[in-house]
Amino acid sequence: MDAKAEIEVALRKKYVVPKLLKEVSRRSARAILDYGMIEEGDRIAVAVSGGKDSISLLHVLRHRRRVSPVKFDFTAVHIDFAFADFNPEKLIDYLKRNEFDFLVEKVSALKGENYEDIDCFRWSWNRRKALFQLCEQKGFTKIAFGHHLDDIAETILLNQFYRAEVGAMKPCQELFEGRIKLIRPLAYERETVMEALARELDIESIGGQSKCANDDTSHRMILKKMLRNMERDNPNVVPNIFKSLQNIRYEYLLDKVEGRKAAKVKMK
Repeated sequence: MDAKAEIEVALRKKYVVPKLLKEVSRRSARAILDYGMIEEGDRIAVAVSGGKDSISLLHVLRHRRRVSPVKFDFTAVHIDFAFADFNPEKLIDYLKRNEFDFLVEKVSALKGENYEDIDCFRWSWNRRKALFQLCEQKGFTKIAFGHHLDDIAETILLNQFYRAEVGAMKPCQELFEGRIKLIRPLAYERETVMEALARELDIESIGGQSKCANDDTSHRMILKKMLRNMERDNPNVVPNIFKSLQNIRYEYLLDKVEGRKAAKVKMK
């Protein structure tokens, strides 16, 4: 038995898998199969910000690795921007205590700035750029994000409302001609379940950069509140938004006359 197998056996004896974690793991397995997210021999970088969803994803992937016939490996990756008002030591201590393999990549692009003042686009763009570069350097085949069903549904509406386009945050997405794939194993999971799982795993108090610091006043938060209000009348609103991009009725899409430019619609 090699060293990694011995570690897995020891972890299996050490940790009692919570019931809710098993349930989330089973649903993630369905999403993984439906979208072909994980393949034999994959080396996955899990983008860990310090928030509940990305840390919960580590636990889900650990459980999947134990029970899945597909052999893969994963490493928690944290991008440290050296913000003046954020220290990742609490997160690093958690990863050590729970025996997760991890890497901390220090990036100077936003060094010295305050996390609380960072524009959402700048934070996200610089974080992804650093993740892509790290994957190429370290030979990771995929990047896993902790986005869940609510995140995906909100993104679909964001694209429609604010970009005038139809598109989604895909559960599995190829970039750079297939050199890197983004995967979202929690694509079928509701946010409320992830909150309950975080409580069960006792990871709510870790803190971190789980989202842009100004997200509470963003367009995404406006849509999140709107969807919560709508779900009081129809609890299937969010799943239906997700399913809608798998059920496109092409005959009812808008088609302009060939050779003419689409008119700009102005409404008062």
